[in-house]
Amino acid sequence: MDIVATLGTQKTTIHFASVEVVEALLPRHAVLVTDENVAAAWPAFAGTRKTIVVSPGEGSKRIPTYERVLESLAEAGADRSTPVVAWGGGVVGDLAGFAAGTYMRGVPLIQVPTSLLAMVDSSVGGKVGVDLAAGKNLAGAFVAPQDVYVATGFLATLPERELRAGMAEVIKYGFIMDAPLLDTLGGDLEPLVARCIALKVQVVDEDPYETLGRRAILNFGHTVAHAIEHATGYGPVLHGEAVAIGMVAEARLARDLGLAPADLVDEVERTLVRHALPTRIPEGVTPEQLLEAMRRDKKAKAGRLGFSLVSEPGKCTLVPNVPEEAVLRALSNS
Repeated sequence: MDIVATLGTQKTTIHFASVEVVEALLPRHAVLVTDENVAAAWPAFAGTRKTIVVSPGEGSKRIPTYERVLESLAEAGADRSTPVVAWGGGVVGDLAGFAAGTYMRGVPLIQVPTSLLAMVDSSVGGKVGVDLAAGKNLAGAFVAPQDVYVATGFLATLPERELRAGMAEVIKYGFIMDAPLLDTLGGDLEPLVARCIALKVQVVDEDPYETLGRRAILNFGHTVAHAIEHATGYGPVLHGEAVAIGMVAEARLARDLGLAPADLVDEVERTLVRHALPTRIPEGVTPEQLLEAMRRDKKAKAGRLGFSLVSEPGKCTLVPNVPEEAVLRALSNS
């Protein structure tokens, strides 16, 4: 089964296959970009093509590593017909995608996600980029992959903590647009992954460049999450864990603004706790620190904060001009 998505005029085909089939289908002249953990877990796969290996973790999503990937592509003799394969989790996908979009003004990009989070979210949609000292994803672009190969067999070597973190993005889809999904979270991962991808494709097709407001619903939990990651130095808290905390805080914000019933916060929190995800702001991080980071968020306009808020399971909308006092109150209770 394949799914075809559209990012502007670029079509992306999402293929569901085994690890072995993915390896056979990738162009032989492609250059793989991956991290040390993935390369070590799948040495046979890594040895099939020219491979650029970076350190694991959000710390690699910075300009110096991006520059090294570009230089490595040049040293490997990559030209405008050489596909770059982002083989890894969300960090690798963002980093390699940004490199593919800017090397020689753009070479073909193929995404091969190896984490649950990357499969259901970051590999599909075309957002790529790196972090700056001022905040997450502040240098980036829209670069649509020509193909995404989804092989859930890669999840066999994913650490349990990373798998749990990926479930936060799965849970997000249930709260923003598909409430029945929340009743299937304990089932087989393959149909769950396929359903989440189909939901993401639906939103991306409607609003490919995030200009209409529709795509912003995918950011539920993320405004707070990005602030947490920034405040904790990009590392101690995984992205999915930060999203889980952010969903609880933003559900509380929706309730306080009168946009959601009081029991929404409890429902979000209970769902996350069942999957062993954190729901409280890390110790030592203050609401004021988070608010300062949020002021640099891409959804902030003219100094006013915007949030993607859920009104009930399955319904979400972008809410602009949220008062900072309300944000601080929601964070103080998190």
